[in-house]
Amino acid sequence: MSNFVAAAFDTVRRSTLDAARRALPQRCALCAGHSGAELVCAGCVRSLPQIENACPVCALPGCGSAVCGNCLVHAPPFDATRSAFAYAFPVDRLIQAFKYHGRLALADWCAAAIVAARLQAPMAERIHVVPMPLAAQRQRERGFNQAAEIARAVAQRLGLPMLETGVDRIRATAVQADLPWAERAANVRGAFACTVDLSGMTVGVVDDVMTTGATLAEFARTLKAAGAARVENWVVARTPPPSR
Repeated sequence: MSNFVAAAFDTVRRSTLDAARRALPQRCALCAGHSGAELVCAGCVRSLPQIENACPVCALPGCGSAVCGNCLVHAPPFDATRSAFAYAFPVDRLIQAFKYHGRLALADWCAAAIVAARLQAPMAERIHVVPMPLAAQRQRERGFNQAAEIARAVAQRLGLPMLETGVDRIRATAVQADLPWAERAANVRGAFACTVDLSGMTVGVVDDVMTTGATLAEFARTLKAAGAARVENWVVARTPPPSR
C-alpha cells in the first residue's frame, strides 16, 4: 500500500470514527460518566497526573524546567523529550487497556495528548514522525504496534510525514519491564537498524511510555548514525525514577 493510499485510508477511517463518536453517546473510559464525543471526560482529564518542572531533555521532574545535571554530564543521544503525563494511576490503566487489551480507540486519545504537550514547545520547520519499532514476534502476538497506531494519529493531526519503512527492530529482546533498570541499556544494544537516509532531518520518535529511556536512547543512536540532525521523543507518559 502506497503512503498516499495509506494516508487516505487512515483519513477515512478516522473521519468515520469521529462521526460515530458524535452520533453515539460516549462513556468516559475512566469514570464511565458522559463524555460527549471524547473518550475521557473533561473532569478526568483535569485530574490526570502531570510532570512538573521537567527537564526538557529527559522529561524527569524536579529541575525547574532547566536541563538536569545528569543530562548535562551524560548527554543522551536524543535531544529532547516531551511527555503528556506521568506514568501513574489512572494514565497507566488507559495505556494498559490500549496496549494489552486492544482498546485501539485510545490511540487517538494518546495522540491528542502528545500533540497538546508537543505544541507547548517550538516546532522545528520539518519533522518526520517515526514510531518506536516493535519486534516482529511481539507484533504478531499483540496484533499491532501501539507506537505506530499513535504515531499515525500524531502525524495526521500535525500534518507531518511519517516514516513507516526502513526503520526496524532487528533483534528480539527481553521485555524491558521485566528487567532491573541497570540492565535495560545492555538489553537493547544493537536492537535497531535504519536503512533510510535521514541526513539533516529532525525526527520525532513516538512511543507510549518512557521508563529509563534506554530503548529511546538506543533508537536515537541508530537514527543519528543514519544522519538525523535532531531526535525528539514524544511519549504519552514518563515513568518517575524509583524512590530511594
